[in-house]
Amino acid sequence: FTPLLSRPTKHHKIIMENYQKLEKVGEGTYGVVYKARDLLHSGRIVALKKIRLETEDEGVPSIAIREISLLKEMNDPNIVRLLNIVHADGNKLYLVLEYLDLDLKRYMDALLVSDGGRGKSLPEGSGPDLRRLGLGDAMVKKFMSQLCEGIRYCHSHRVLHRDLKPQNLLIDREGNLKLADFGLARAFGVPLRTYTHEVVTLWYRSPEILLGGRQYSTGVDMWSVGCIFAEMCTRKPLFPGDSEIDEIFKIFKLLGTPTEADWPGVTDKTCFPDFKSSFPKWQRDQFKPLCTNLDDHGLDLLEMMLAYDPAGRISAKQACTHPYFEDGSAAYSGHGLGPTYNGAVAMATHKPLHRLPLPHSHDGRALGNER
Repeated sequence: FTPLLSRPTKHHKIIMENYQKLEKVGEGTYGVVYKARDLLHSGRIVALKKIRLETEDEGVPSIAIREISLLKEMNDPNIVRLLNIVHADGNKLYLVLEYLDLDLKRYMDALLVSDGGRGKSLPEGSGPDLRRLGLGDAMVKKFMSQLCEGIRYCHSHRVLHRDLKPQNLLIDREGNLKLADFGLARAFGVPLRTYTHEVVTLWYRSPEILLGGRQYSTGVDMWSVGCIFAEMCTRKPLFPGDSEIDEIFKIFKLLGTPTEADWPGVTDKTCFPDFKSSFPKWQRDQFKPLCTNLDDHGLDLLEMMLAYDPAGRISAKQACTHPYFEDGSAAYSGHGLGPTYNGAVAMATHKPLHRLPLPHSHDGRALGNER
């Protein structure tokens, strides 16, 4: 790894001068994001994500530096590349990232109202040609394929996300989806509010986290993927709760209040301290599909992602070989445009799931081999 400075010196100023800030492009969970020019690499355009921490006196925690350093080794076409790390001013880290100027939320908002979007305009010259790409069945399938492949890669390297949402799924000009912010939750935690005091969304958070579970694994990300999958299909969030209890109840109303038969251990206070026996006992409507515009394979995949029991939830590796992605299903290939999917991710047949849960870690690191 590139050696990192544990405290500011003259050297960090030289490093920061290698990047020319062009404009502020967003405000993420941890700080401001800038579009910048990398003066050392032919003026390439990069994103500078400023991580502002609450440790002015002590500097950046060494564990945060260690965790972020590991992310530089992550290299996959479906992951936003971390190019460099700059430690500045004692309590700031700048992450130098591959630049993409559009996220999935803004992509969906920019779709025509007639296509379920909000018709919002995008900045001049930004993003892909939405009129050409849209978000039809084939485009949803392409995005889902790239999302599952990116998560499979991260989970196989023992890295969880824990805060997946449309805002940190970025889209390039060719209409390819890439995952951003993987590993940041382990380094910095997932705050209840952003640095600007905006509430961090709960809409994609898994029930095991919402119920106070301290031991969780890769399933937390797969739940989020299921929520995003449904939202791409319907253009509406699946569980738009405005508080933790409202989020829990929105899940229970749609899927039914979980029982020990659905989710062994859910009523155990030592595992899930926020589950209450007094919760309303909603029953799921078995005749109402979660999505009305998905085929049987798509519905099957969505149901497996939204399984209550994390041990029974489909893994990213298994999702990549689900029949939903098979050749002949009008899917897009992993990269580029057009219905040219070659079935490469569908080399395994779909089989019933009989899996043992992975060992878990309360600090967010997935243990054991990815299934």
